[in-house]
Parts: sequence; C-alpha cells; structure tokens
Amino acid sequence: MGYIWVFLIVVSVIVGIANGRLVEVTQAIGDSAKLAVEISISLIGVMAFWLGIVKLAEKSGIVKLISKLVKPITDFLFPEIPAGHSALGNIAMNVTANALGVTNAATPIGIKAMEEMQTLNPQKDTATNPMCTFLAINTAGFQLIPASVIAVLVASGSTNPTEIIAPTILVTLFGTIVAIIAVKILQNFFPMNKTEEKDA
Repeated sequence: MGYIWVFLIVVSVIVGIANGRLVEVTQAIGDSAKLAVEISISLIGVMAFWLGIVKLAEKSGIVKLISKLVKPITDFLFPEIPAGHSALGNIAMNVTANALGVTNAATPIGIKAMEEMQTLNPQKDTATNPMCTFLAINTAGFQLIPASVIAVLVASGSTNPTEIIAPTILVTLFGTIVAIIAVKILQNFFPMNKTEEKDA
C-alpha cells in the first residue's frame, strides 16, 4: 500500500510540474495533511463514545447474548467446524463486533478465530473452506451500527450523520449475502479441502 501512495504522490508532482501548477499541488498537500489531523482529533470523542457503549454491552452480557443469537447462523455457515469448537465462538464474537461497527475490537477476535481454524487445517499452507467463508463475511462487513462512518460524518460537520444507518444495513446485508453465496459456489470447484478434512 505504501508503494501505491508514493506512486500517486510522485505522479501528482510530475503532473503539477508539467502543467505549471506545482504551487497548487504543494498547497493541496499541506491542506490535506491539516484536514487529516483535524478529522483524526475530532474522531477521538465519537470513537471513544461508541467503544464505551460496546464495552458496556460486553460487561452487561449483551454482546454474549448477540453472539448466542448469531451462533445458529455460524453453525450453519461453518459445517466443517466441529460443534462446540472454540473457533465458532470467536467467529460469532467477531461478526457481532463488526455488526456493532467496532472493527478495531473485531480484528484481534478475527485473528484468534483464524488461528483456531488453522488447528483444524490438515494442509497448513492452504486456506480451508471455513477460512474462506469467514474471510468473505469479514470483507463484506455487515454492520448494524456504522460507528466509524458516523464518526467521520460528525467530524466533517454533517447535520444528520445517523441517516447513513439504514442504507448501510441494506448495502452490507446484501453484500454479505452475495459474498456467502459466492464462496459457497466457488468452494464446490475446490473439493480437495473437504476430502482432506474428512480424511483427517
């Protein structure tokens, strides 16, 4: 990713020189850096608020309750994982954290889920079907409360930052459904993992 940013900066400078607008390019760089700092600082309060809400939800058992509600779905989506395996609990917690918009909290749980699934993997250098399914769900990123987006909108001065909630739910829901369908169809073209799991 760093190489891409360097490439874009170099191209911008070259184009600016070629068009005789290097001053504007330099000014834009400074303005963008200033705006980035301002948005980052303004995000602290909103993110702290949402993280605090989720922490309260964790302490009160709401997150565990949601995880239990999600568990039948995870059991259905990951039939290769044995019932009661710790990977299923981590997957449910990860999906719940992502749905609440706390992606920073979801990341370590997601890594733990992958580590747990890797213990069931007979071919360590190849991702299993459950791993691919989990990755597809995470990439689609279903969200009930887009906390990060709301924080950016607040920082940008939006008068109604919560209006993004309904469209976000619809878009991420359809995206997640499509991702699951795609991964389930594609895994039929790679039956090796299923065979190996049965042999194991």
